[in-house]
Amino acid sequence: MVEVPRVGVGVIIMRDDKVLFGKRKGSHGSGSWSFPGGHLEMYESFSGCAKRETMEETGLEIDVIRELPIVTNDFFKEDGMHYVTAYVRANYIVGEAEVLEKDKCEEWKWVDWDSLPEKLFIPVKNLKEGGYDPFVR
Repeated sequence: MVEVPRVGVGVIIMRDDKVLFGKRKGSHGSGSWSFPGGHLEMYESFSGCAKRETMEETGLEIDVIRELPIVTNDFFKEDGMHYVTAYVRANYIVGEAEVLEKDKCEEWKWVDWDSLPEKLFIPVKNLKEGGYDPFVR
């Protein structure tokens, strides 16, 4: 069997000049901070995945602004994983972020992009190091 990278979708949700981050637990990247998101399912659009994963993880309803023409190539060598992560930018519509998958996330919080937590999930770290800023239009 040939090993191939998986496709992940990161959802950059913006509200009041902040971005939503969750502290991961129980899987690769445990203890790091990441956007909501998850695995792209067969025949699913990036926007569809973003809406589904955000609702499953946080209970938030979002309005997808656009699918970004940005991907990161993310290696989790210690876990034997390789992901290609696509990003979707979205606005918060209604609700408060709740931890709905308690085995996967410790907490959600709104963070200033210029004051991100130290320990970032590898895809977020790669995105930031690549120069992306969600507030630069």
